[in-house]
Amino acid sequence: MTNLFRYKRAGQALLAGVVLWCGVASAASTPALDAKSLAARVDQHYNHLSSLKASFSESYQGMGMQRSESGTLLLRKPGRMRWDYTSPAGKLFLLDGKYAWSYTQGDPQVQRLPAKQLDDLRSPLRFLLGHTQLQREFDHLTLGAAPGGLFTLTGQPKGQQNRIAHVTLTVTAEGVITGIEVVEADGAATRFTFSHEQPDAPIPASAFHFTPPAGVPVVSALPPS
Repeated sequence: MTNLFRYKRAGQALLAGVVLWCGVASAASTPALDAKSLAARVDQHYNHLSSLKASFSESYQGMGMQRSESGTLLLRKPGRMRWDYTSPAGKLFLLDGKYAWSYTQGDPQVQRLPAKQLDDLRSPLRFLLGHTQLQREFDHLTLGAAPGGLFTLTGQPKGQQNRIAHVTLTVTAEGVITGIEVVEADGAATRFTFSHEQPDAPIPASAFHFTPPAGVPVVSALPPS
């Protein structure tokens, strides 16, 4: 019995050692996740896409106002973006590569702005269908934890210090963006949540062509200050 007990204890110790060694080896072979490596995963995921379709919800809180909207987002290279709102129904924001168009059914006019002057809060997603590097888009990029095993990447958009305090991307470990929060310098916050992402969705070029409704004038929108 004494020898059997000793063999059993030795076996348990050996098993514990193997488990411990496997754990150490696994940790050593798995690189630590930091802001730089996660940002690179985001870049890799989106820079390889030619198009993207997703559902979105949008909320705004600031200047004593609150609003919530939702719809479908379409993106296509190069530089095409379409936000179709189902709530409120008939609202559209479209970037055709040359102009940004904004119109809600029933409005007395269509607003148009050259794409190069665009500084809309919806434009942070535009770079996802270009050749981007988040490390170059943001200053002071930091990594954080989010519920559900997700992560956050927070930084200050370069060149927008006077307008935007920070932008936070909520992403999966694989680099898929599930949310964007834009906090402006005055404290106003716009949040986007994305779901049902369809990478490389078959989106026709005609989806990014806007024809103003008959009889509705097109006016030049004021560039952002």
